[in-house]
Amino acid sequence: MKIAVLRETAAGERRVAASPETVKKYKALGAQVAVEAGAGVGAAVADQAFADAGAAIGDRGEVLADADIVLVVQTPAPESLSGLKPGAWIIGQANPFGERARIERYAAIGAEMLAMEWMPRITRAQSMDVLSSQSNLAGYKAVLDAAHEYDRAFPMMMTAAGTVSAARVFVMGVGVAGLQAIATARRLGAQVSATDVRPATREQILSLGAKPVFVENVAGIEGEGSGGYASEMSDDYKAAQAALVSSHIAKQDIVITTALIPGRPAPRLISDAQVASMKPGSVIVDLAVEQGGNVEGAVAGEIVERHGVKIVGHRNVPSRLAADASALFARNLFNFLSAFWDKEAGHPVLDAEIGDAIRLTQGGRIVHPRLLTDVV
Repeated sequence: MKIAVLRETAAGERRVAASPETVKKYKALGAQVAVEAGAGVGAAVADQAFADAGAAIGDRGEVLADADIVLVVQTPAPESLSGLKPGAWIIGQANPFGERARIERYAAIGAEMLAMEWMPRITRAQSMDVLSSQSNLAGYKAVLDAAHEYDRAFPMMMTAAGTVSAARVFVMGVGVAGLQAIATARRLGAQVSATDVRPATREQILSLGAKPVFVENVAGIEGEGSGGYASEMSDDYKAAQAALVSSHIAKQDIVITTALIPGRPAPRLISDAQVASMKPGSVIVDLAVEQGGNVEGAVAGEIVERHGVKIVGHRNVPSRLAADASALFARNLFNFLSAFWDKEAGHPVLDAEIGDAIRLTQGGRIVHPRLLTDVV
């Protein structure tokens, strides 16, 4: 059983899908590990560190030769996998809805694509959940990015010259990223409030010392979709939420938006008029900018200014903390493979619950039910 670890080729991607720690663990399972030269440079992991852990270092062709499993952070172009044997697993983030044509090409070359972002949110898969580990870091980094762009202090400061008021931070969307954003802003001394469409998050917000801001008295709105994600809201709820946010957001110094709905564009949470209501010098960080954005006027990969308010739209925020993001991502992948490792067979054997949830292609065709409706 040979495991290949590739150097990422996506623009701005600095992470790597394995670490010296996980290389040693794969070796202990009996696997061979080959790492493409330079794979860890962006995450501050030298080739020698991988070699010292027991990996062979080579160019892409050498690494892919006879590989049974290929580990990546973001799936590369199938054309870059020349020499990959049919039936090999490619494990990483596949962006199934956004990269449909690429997935069809994976099927055409006979690869078995396993999309880690579709890992079911069940108890036994928590340690395999790359979305949670990466979102946690994204929520933390969003607050740091906001603090960098904000020209004032976060905590209240009392000096002989007078008092500096604490920054007011409003977090919209209380998933993993949102919760970490709340905690980080609180640690920095900000006055924090937060909102979500899921009433169950109220207690989580309170537990972190923040103020919950929720739409009240709108019947029939639960906000809880499958797997713990938010679902699409009714028009009544959207109108009530817009009114609530408009009154609250004008008083905020920093807003961080994190709302995503799987398989759909990110919901629009902040309008241009709401941006205009904020004080000059305020900052908005849109963590959903790559999926269309929660904020009107946000631009992926840019920091733009509208009405005196900075709107931060960094791409691939976890990659901005590449060393820690890589270490966590690598552990997620190892936890996944080791959980299904069959010692007698010498390779992992997936069960139906998880295998069917993340397997996109097999036997030369697309097999995932969520993609089959669009297959021609």
